[in-house]
Amino acid sequence: MNAFLRLVAWLLALALVTLPVVAVIQGWVGAERWPLRTLRVVGDLERVNAARLRATVMPHAQRGFFAVRLEDAQAAVAQLPWVESAEVRKQWPDVLIVRVEEHRPFAWWGKDQLLSERGRLFPAANVAVPKGLPRFDGPLSRSKDIVALYNEARALFVPVGIDVQSLRIDARGSWSMTLSSGAELLLGRDDARLRLARFARLLPQLQAQDPRTLARADLRYTNGFALTWREATDTAKAPGKASGAPAAAAPPSANPAGVTGRIATLNAFSMPHFRSMALPT
Repeated sequence: MNAFLRLVAWLLALALVTLPVVAVIQGWVGAERWPLRTLRVVGDLERVNAARLRATVMPHAQRGFFAVRLEDAQAAVAQLPWVESAEVRKQWPDVLIVRVEEHRPFAWWGKDQLLSERGRLFPAANVAVPKGLPRFDGPLSRSKDIVALYNEARALFVPVGIDVQSLRIDARGSWSMTLSSGAELLLGRDDARLRLARFARLLPQLQAQDPRTLARADLRYTNGFALTWREATDTAKAPGKASGAPAAAAPPSANPAGVTGRIATLNAFSMPHFRSMALPT
């Protein structure tokens, strides 16, 4: 019996020691004695709403220093618009530190998503999207290829004052591009970079030969490309031979359907030097 009483006494003593600790950790008591009084936000907030961030953290901070569940608070902050990553930690005696890194939008992806500079997709809903972002479309697995070709294309068209407005790759791997001038470029599946570099090299000469606005350039030819020009009244000109063009265009390996305009040969021109730009990090 004495052994039983000693066991009961030992269990009661253990409970008296552990229950207060459990109560503090669980937030049953101690929130008023060890409150979190200061919220410290680390990071430059340009798009994340500071008031909404505070309102998101407050329910978790009210549990007190010992009972606050940092992982829950961190998950809640990570769900806010424009938040790419979040870290929540505490500092004795009453500080809750929230480190926030915002998405930095690099381009549109499809119709309702944005691609960050780190190559991560995030929804465009309920966010104020900056103007002038390029538009990308294609399988997410090809995002690095899309960004790489976009950077290379921008570098190629800088000398003629043209920017890249959109870049797409379809399920078959065929590339197409729209320039800031409104011209659509069809690059095809193979040797897209070679074709684009050749076209960018020749574009100033082509523009000098024809003052009209280029509407479409089909680069899917072995030794040339097909050009469609837009009249001042937005009416496409019928096919014809422009002055300064070679007397006879080299026959293409395949003639894409629906293309009208001039066929320009490339045999008389040398290949341009490639320029490279780093992928966004």
